[in-house]
Amino acid sequence: MKIAVSAESNDLEQQVNLTFGRCPGFLIIEIEGKEIKEHSFIENQAMENPMGAGIAAAQTVANQEVQAVISGNIGPNAFMVLNQSKIKVYQAFGLSVKQAIEQLNEGKLQEMSVASASGHFGTKSSTGPGFGKGVGRGAGTGRGFGRGRGPPM
Repeated sequence: MKIAVSAESNDLEQQVNLTFGRCPGFLIIEIEGKEIKEHSFIENQAMENPMGAGIAAAQTVANQEVQAVISGNIGPNAFMVLNQSKIKVYQAFGLSVKQAIEQLNEGKLQEMSVASASGHFGTKSSTGPGFGKGVGRGAGTGRGFGRGRGPPM
């Protein structure tokens, strides 16, 4: 079985990356029986894409002919591409890559049936809590009872 894991480097002891489309790269791991036979790291060229990073990342791992993906979160577009490619998607939080592979082998990782993040989850603009007040000058507290008597604008 061949698996792609969201990662930052070729280290099996690192934690599974929390994002899929904008992670630095993927560890491509070949498993024979329940043992890791070999692994390599490929960079995620889509990481800096202004749009479509998830789709491009999903196509990258699909081109590696993997049967499964392990990541923290996966957006709807990436999930759709992986699903259409018949690639199973598993979610892992707080686990090293090696631990995630072990849990997958033991049947303990949960297979995802839907995307776990909204679109644009990993982008810089979506990292805050979303309490911005907008760019308008007014506070929005008017009552709307204007009678049109003010000076023309």
